[in-house]
Amino acid sequence: MPFDEGRIPDPGNLIKNWLGSIEPTMLRKPPQADANTHDPELFRTLEVAHGVDWMRGSSFVDYPAAVAAMEARVEAIRQGAAREAVWFLEHPPVYTAGTSARPEELLNQGGIPVHRTGRGGRFTYHGPGQRVVYVMLDLRRRGQDVRAHVCRLEQWIIDALSRLGVHGERRRDRIGIWVVRDDGREEKIAAIGVRVRRWVTYHGMAINVSPDLAHFQGIVPCGITGHGVTSLRDLGVEADMGVLDAALSATYSATFLQMNGS
Repeated sequence: MPFDEGRIPDPGNLIKNWLGSIEPTMLRKPPQADANTHDPELFRTLEVAHGVDWMRGSSFVDYPAAVAAMEARVEAIRQGAAREAVWFLEHPPVYTAGTSARPEELLNQGGIPVHRTGRGGRFTYHGPGQRVVYVMLDLRRRGQDVRAHVCRLEQWIIDALSRLGVHGERRRDRIGIWVVRDDGREEKIAAIGVRVRRWVTYHGMAINVSPDLAHFQGIVPCGITGHGVTSLRDLGVEADMGVLDAALSATYSATFLQMNGS
């Protein structure tokens, strides 16, 4: 499954038999969440819309710091001490191993750090030129249905890409959003990986704007073989992060607010 409901095995079991295949200094576990240890500048609120904080990370946000910040925010949301949040950011180059990652899917680490993470899914790559959107929503208010949440993320990406002239599609047997090239090849433009803790979601989605696509060759992206990875730039779309962010902002309400009566 590409997502979970917070009931997952210890991620340490995932890697205990393949530490030897990864440089030990490159394999890191995200730090424990602590609202007092992460930089508050990571959560820079741009606006509040429909009771949700829209935030943007300053510069590049290290993956472990982002996970710690998300976990602290999720706990605050659960306790009613913080608003729900949608967080736009970029990471430095990093491979992340989800709860279903397999050792043979790390093909060539190439000096890029590898982090194990509690989100659903397998290996993925994050790096400059990729818009990561972490979505921290309280499903107690939005229907306690994780599958429906994933479907909403998919539709949000599809709607935003449509505004940029890109036709994104779902595939029943492949998580993420796909585009069909003129020659019939199907390539992935956006990945989705979700975790839910006590009905508050976190992690989210990653949309390729202009990343170095060669970095995806170091893994089997999301465990899917036989299909490539693409980006807006690779498709010939002249759009930067700001343009994509505007499309995401414009299409959010049609997908999420009509689903929960906000």
